[in-house]
Amino acid sequence: MIDKQKYSKDSVFFRDGVRRIDFVLSYIDDKDDQRKQERRRVYESNLQKVGLELETEDKTESEDGKTYFVKIHAPWEVLATYADVLKIKVPFKVNDIPDNSEIPMNWLSTPFRLPEHIMNPEPDYFTAPFNKSKSDFFLIEDKETFFPPSTRNRIVYYILARCPYFKDECGDRDKKGIKRLLNNGTYTAAFPLHDSRYWTKSKDPNCESERFNLYKYWAKFFCFFKEQPLNLVRKYYGEKIGIYFAWLGFYTEMLFFAAVVGTICFVYGFLTYDDNEWSKEICSEEIGGNIVMCPLCDQKCTYWRLNITCNSSWQSHLFDNVATVFFAIFMGIWVTLFLEFWKRRQARLEYEWDLVDFEEEQQQLQLRPEYETKCTNRKLNRITQEMEPYLPITSKCARICLSGATVLLWISLIIACIIGVIAYRLAVYASFASIMKNNTATNLDVVAPYVTPQLATSVTASCINFVIIMILNLLYERVAIKITDMEIPKTHLEYENKLTVKMFLFQFVNYYSSCFYVAFFKGKFVGYPGNYTYMFGSSKLRNEECEPGGCLIELTTQLVIVMTGKQVWGNIQEALVPWLMNWWGSRKARSHPESLYSRWEQDYDLQGFGQLGLFYEYLEMVIQFGFITLFVASFPLAPLLALINNIIEVRVDAWKLTTQFRRPVAAKAHSIGAWEEILGGMAVLSVVTNAFIVAFTSDMIPRLVYMYAYRTHDELNMKGYINNSLSVFNISQFTLEERPEEYPSWFNSSITTCRYRDYRYPPDDKKRYEHNMQFWHILAAKLAFIIIMEHVVFMVKFFVAWMIPDVPSDVRARVKRERYLVQEYLHNYEVEKLKIQLSQNSNNECTCTPMIYPSLSKHEVLSECL
Repeated sequence: MIDKQKYSKDSVFFRDGVRRIDFVLSYIDDKDDQRKQERRRVYESNLQKVGLELETEDKTESEDGKTYFVKIHAPWEVLATYADVLKIKVPFKVNDIPDNSEIPMNWLSTPFRLPEHIMNPEPDYFTAPFNKSKSDFFLIEDKETFFPPSTRNRIVYYILARCPYFKDECGDRDKKGIKRLLNNGTYTAAFPLHDSRYWTKSKDPNCESERFNLYKYWAKFFCFFKEQPLNLVRKYYGEKIGIYFAWLGFYTEMLFFAAVVGTICFVYGFLTYDDNEWSKEICSEEIGGNIVMCPLCDQKCTYWRLNITCNSSWQSHLFDNVATVFFAIFMGIWVTLFLEFWKRRQARLEYEWDLVDFEEEQQQLQLRPEYETKCTNRKLNRITQEMEPYLPITSKCARICLSGATVLLWISLIIACIIGVIAYRLAVYASFASIMKNNTATNLDVVAPYVTPQLATSVTASCINFVIIMILNLLYERVAIKITDMEIPKTHLEYENKLTVKMFLFQFVNYYSSCFYVAFFKGKFVGYPGNYTYMFGSSKLRNEECEPGGCLIELTTQLVIVMTGKQVWGNIQEALVPWLMNWWGSRKARSHPESLYSRWEQDYDLQGFGQLGLFYEYLEMVIQFGFITLFVASFPLAPLLALINNIIEVRVDAWKLTTQFRRPVAAKAHSIGAWEEILGGMAVLSVVTNAFIVAFTSDMIPRLVYMYAYRTHDELNMKGYINNSLSVFNISQFTLEERPEEYPSWFNSSITTCRYRDYRYPPDDKKRYEHNMQFWHILAAKLAFIIIMEHVVFMVKFFVAWMIPDVPSDVRARVKRERYLVQEYLHNYEVEKLKIQLSQNSNNECTCTPMIYPSLSKHEVLSECL
């Protein structure tokens, strides 16, 4: 039963209505487990010793009748002490530097703007690291509201993470921190409170109801065209989450330009559909209908006419045309512009959010509690001259080697799975070919003109590959976290960077290996009729060939299935799963009136965001970034798909964070961390991969070489290209193992040769079946194209990177100006304090006479007296 209280329980204050709840711990009391009870008693006693105030809600007050809630309040003395320890920057003067930046034609952005009080929830201040001994220097109007809730919960979590749960006389240093207590079940949850329900403002006038504002102006999907209230996001959730949404929003904005150019290239391919001479020849009964192609597999596959690939050759032209080369070069430059402009945007955020000097704070102050407890050795820090924990070099090397070996093992497992998928492709191709070989099966009449054995194999293999990717992801995530914990990183930043590298290496191989296979290996090591290359040497699995239209359309299919499948699955997993779990968990409590369904119980029924919540968001977006850069030459519409997904992603992430998850502990971050270096590496790699895709996967270079060097007519067109690109083989030279078991109905004894895709001498030449001169000409042209494209794009990339400074000039000037003013104000403050002290002292502490002081400058007074 729930006892009714006089006050509303939908509040963020203690029962007295004055002290704010900064953190909540929950537990279910197990009378049989004395150890947990003792841990809680000692832990809460130690929390009170460091100055925190606790208030416990009995289980009879909770909705389920068995959960206790411990509410924690940090008084001013505790907040001031730890703000000094953590060097938290706080305001001391309103920023009076005029902002002269005006955007031209600013009125055009009016429909996309949010109200001013949402975009800028607080004025801009000059800030300085808090110093408890100089508290009168800072703008403290009300000690209860001076530190915002996000800073308060960050300070309290810092204490909770380091508070021991052992008695002083026991001295077991390993028993420390809320994380261990959560892991061993002593507490069931630990979280700061949301300040209101998301769909309505709090009835308490002292509550800010920022969660409601975030939901109203940010998390609703119909706000997708509006700007993001990043300052409010930063104020409520902290800088780390704020900078993620700033990056995601900026990435989405930049995708718009790539999507427009990609769509234009696709439209160009569509409009030049009728000018596609080689597809006309393939579809022609006179040309394609009379070209007999060699079997694509041994025994089960038979001879086939070229014109059955008519549809796939038309589809291939949509992506494999002259505009593809332009788009590949454009994307190489776009990536550079994206990264350079993001650095500028990040620098501006660093200044606006007081993160300019954050790197040093991060390294010096934020040692992980796990590092402090697990490292029993101590050594002298040469900078601070204090003893600090450290990990011996031998232990560190052993842990890194074991970690590296584990990562290599899992990457090898992925490669083994990819080889298995390739073997599947080779094995089932023969089956599809035998089913479709005559195109006469009644049930295939409708789809037969559109579905080739290659396409059927490609689609099914891509789907199987996608399922394998998802299963391996689930397994590897746990392994990566365990081996990163085993390494015992020193700081939170180091922990995240190590985990980022491990996860990205795995995901890179997992998601992109199949695309790399289709782009750079399929159809490249086939051999020729009578001398085919087989997988695993002597096996019956003959290496796959590309269609006469090339492997590019298959790469496009692979890319679309994996990319869109991942995005759809990711959005379902992100939004639907937490919503279903929350709906089920709070099904009983929803029937209670608002005054009885307490704020801490409402948040307790939500999902925990987790320390690695943002990590998975970044990983998802960086993998997508790889798809739209590494293989974009094969699918110009990839940026458009990514743009549509990201417009939804921003609002889905905002919605789930605001409505489905407990409030995360505020954390600082001055950048996107190791992801920035990963994006830079992928930008460089994308230039290489796109150059190779255009050269070796598409048929662009062979067509151009034919048109300018090998055409047999005066007109500059592609007539005769198909006949030129196919070599001839004498079918009597097939071995018994390679010869088809059955023949199509149109096959007769007058057919003595078949054609295959390569540039080799015919059977009646003395160099028969060796590569001819055109092959070497095309190869030289491909290598020349790669070298020229890479050098041009890299030169433009480095020139653009050099031209665009990482920090805008106005931001650099404002940072210097603010530092100068901060020093000046601090100096004036010290001088005024000194004057007051001197005036209060009747005895002469300085050697100079009092009459001299008014005529001396402030610097001289300060230095002389010191």
